[in-house]
Amino acid sequence: MVALAGTTAARAQSPYGIGRAATPAEIDGWNIDIGRDGRNLPPGSGSVSHGEEVFSVQCASCHGAKGEGAVGDRLVGGQGTLATQKPIKTVGSYWPYAPTLFDYIRRAMPQNAPQSLGDDDVYAVSAFILKLNGLLPADATLDAKTLAAIKMPNRGMFVGDPRPDVKNPACTTGC
Repeated sequence: MVALAGTTAARAQSPYGIGRAATPAEIDGWNIDIGRDGRNLPPGSGSVSHGEEVFSVQCASCHGAKGEGAVGDRLVGGQGTLATQKPIKTVGSYWPYAPTLFDYIRRAMPQNAPQSLGDDDVYAVSAFILKLNGLLPADATLDAKTLAAIKMPNRGMFVGDPRPDVKNPACTTGC
């Protein structure tokens, strides 16, 4: 009986006998996460100026021409507001790690066509957004090494989850 149950699970993804196990190639296509330390950032690079071009075509209709927000979230500003009655959570005020910006853009943006931007375009858009937040100069170019080296303003304000039932050994301080 146990052997039969294991065989059934390998053939089907539901008790109704439909679906199949994902192939290694299918899994690799979605296994694109980037660590907060920049682990798994792909080769490539992008400049602030190219990022402005891509942003104006792919992002501005939702986030505003300068990331000020529109239909989509505001991406810039908000520094110094997190401890106020009306915190403004943006890339520059809230996000603790710059590589997660690349991860989010590559994985989820633009909203109408996720994963449609090439890695160079994602580096460029990330550079433009970081520049708008005062974290990069206008002539900067990002790649895996330079993106991972950026220290975000709110990095030290995140702390590990102190609940004893939550196990996250990688997160001991400043998570």
